[in-house]
Amino acid sequence: MPFSTPEQDLILEASLTPSTIPSPPDCLFTQQLSLSYGKKTTLKEITFSIPKGGITALIGPSGCGKTSFLYCLNRLTDLIPNCQVSGKVYLEDLDIFHPNTDTIALRRRVGMILQKPNPFPFSIWRNIAFPLKEHGIKDRQQIDAVVQQVLSDVHLWDEVKDRLHTSALKLSGGQKQRLCIARTLALRPEVLLMDEPCSALDPISSGAVEDLITSLRGKYTVVIVTHNLAQARRVADYVGVFWVDEDQGRLIEAGSVQQVFENPQNPVTAAYVKGHRC
Repeated sequence: MPFSTPEQDLILEASLTPSTIPSPPDCLFTQQLSLSYGKKTTLKEITFSIPKGGITALIGPSGCGKTSFLYCLNRLTDLIPNCQVSGKVYLEDLDIFHPNTDTIALRRRVGMILQKPNPFPFSIWRNIAFPLKEHGIKDRQQIDAVVQQVLSDVHLWDEVKDRLHTSALKLSGGQKQRLCIARTLALRPEVLLMDEPCSALDPISSGAVEDLITSLRGKYTVVIVTHNLAQARRVADYVGVFWVDEDQGRLIEAGSVQQVFENPQNPVTAAYVKGHRC
């Protein structure tokens, strides 16, 4: 069996610089993506790659278009009056804004978790069962199995297994948010979009949701909007920094969490992550 020489080891080490180490394949890719509400341009020419299986945090001050960008990724923009989108968004090989794209199928592949927990006014069990039935799954045993699996995935099963048929509205804020994540996971999406999922929660509940998000790494592609820079640094693998330039939201920097926080290339990013006024 051949062994490498010290010289060969040095050559290999030198060749595996951050610029040459293979990156994960893109799950989502936007190309010159712009968005307007009426005559107001909110996003301008965003080109951004989101790696598959990682956690990507979108950071930046309020009003720079982070949530609008998130809504583009599963075409929730279709539901917003006077919203116009140009450019391209690809989910792997799928051009999601192509006229022939099935938006129901798209939103099953790309699920959304909103800022404020929004459980249905049903029982805990029915919150999970309802979307399954809407997508054609009727078998009770299969539904029960999915309910247990996804509630376990979000670390909620042991807390609610004895009260599955009580109202979901009686849960705590953190439990409601984890239930909403479980409801989305029930449809087996490839991507989870999260719009400030901890902003309405107390610190303990936020910690539980953060732990849940990190546990999803590698199983799903997660894109999270957050104003909490410490949270982005704790949970994310990759970061996109949005900023307002000439009254339009732009992507000013993107990279690994280490690169963006420890060696930012844009002076605005450098000031922002250090908490300085820009």
